[in-house]
Amino acid sequence: MGNPVVHFEVMGKDIVALQNFYKAAFDWEMQSVMPSYTMVKPNAPSGINGGIGTPQPAGPSYVTFYVEVPDVAAGLAKIEKLGGKKVMGPMDVPGGPTIALFTDPEGHMIGLLGTRK
Repeated sequence: MGNPVVHFEVMGKDIVALQNFYKAAFDWEMQSVMPSYTMVKPNAPSGINGGIGTPQPAGPSYVTFYVEVPDVAAGLAKIEKLGGKKVMGPMDVPGGPTIALFTDPEGHMIGLLGTRK
């Protein structure tokens, strides 16, 4: 199966309140990786990991998911040809993958994440 959903994000103004809410609601394990971002693990044999954080630079709150692609720049170029709009990236996450964000033709924000090697 190609291009699976591999990560989700919940981004908002109050990271501590969001962490507390999702931990209490779903018993998700939280691991802070920087002041503005926390990795989330669902504590289940199935499901995907995610993150909770504050948008950088400061922007609107959103919830999105990331689709794994072999080449983020090529995936973003294809999306733009299909009517999507680039929001951010490609960007190399320090110690992590390459990511990008785009909006689909109806304005939903979705992420791309480079295939992990």
